[in-house]
Amino acid sequence: MLIRYWPTELNIPFMKFNVIGVTLSVLMIVGSIFLLSTRGLNLGVDFAGGSVIELAETETVTVSEVRSRIEGGLTVNSATGTDGRRLVVVRFGELDESLLGPEFAALSEDEKVGRASSVSNTFVVNELKSEFGLTDQDILRNDSVGPKVSGELFWESLIALGVATIFMLLYIAFRYSWSYAVGGIAALLHDTIGTLGLFSLLQIEFDLTTVAALLTIIGYSMNDSVVVFDRMREVRRKYKQMPGAEVINLATNQTLSRTFLTAGAVFIAVVAILLFGGPVLSGMAVAMMWGIFIGTYSSIFFASAIVLALGTDIRKPGVPDDTPGFQGVV
Repeated sequence: MLIRYWPTELNIPFMKFNVIGVTLSVLMIVGSIFLLSTRGLNLGVDFAGGSVIELAETETVTVSEVRSRIEGGLTVNSATGTDGRRLVVVRFGELDESLLGPEFAALSEDEKVGRASSVSNTFVVNELKSEFGLTDQDILRNDSVGPKVSGELFWESLIALGVATIFMLLYIAFRYSWSYAVGGIAALLHDTIGTLGLFSLLQIEFDLTTVAALLTIIGYSMNDSVVVFDRMREVRRKYKQMPGAEVINLATNQTLSRTFLTAGAVFIAVVAILLFGGPVLSGMAVAMMWGIFIGTYSSIFFASAIVLALGTDIRKPGVPDDTPGFQGVV
């Protein structure tokens, strides 16, 4: 027996609140840009370069003990893992040459540039093992990235985000019309900037897994917007004299169940990543959880409001009325 969890008829006047929705979005974007320009992002080792080592905190392995017993001016802090365990997190860049031994000093300048990060990492790991009697199993995380590689990763990540956004713009402009393309890309920028602002506010580590989450958010947001846009095109074709605001309201109400069911399913999966993925995936999980919320919001209020302002007429004809497809009701 099919149980209907969602009303078959909804008439929520979303566009009645479009001014409020756009205002909130603009405030969030301005606030995010301000945070990014003042506080910046807490770049992970992937982008900032250097090394990150994580140890389980014990009676002997503590923040104060590591600071006092290991040379090199390391940045040592405590943290809590996703399993509730206390961690000692050691961060450092390239150490002073005097600590790295005669073999490193004998290298040429070009060789030193290429090997400084790895040699510094090896020195600190060996010191930790020697001072605290640790083994490889006691080192929970050990990531090291040179400055050249981290710079390349940063720019390649920006290129990936830019290319994804441009191709989304071209697809919507070809599939619908320029006004829909503007609304869709505005939603993408809205979601991306808002997520970056959250990371700046909370100073969550921003690394390659976070970039993967941003690309996922872009795809999720675009998919959500396209579903609404497609239904708007069908409604406009069927009710040619209907005002634009009513077209958007009707289309959004008809796809609302699909929007919330999809968001709920993705949210459950992301919660599992947050709980069981460990500290490496925690940033990605936070970004995706926020992205689900902000992506749904932007599809309903931000992108649709822009399309309403620019006009809802569609250049391409809609599908026939008798074409089977999803009707937005469960």
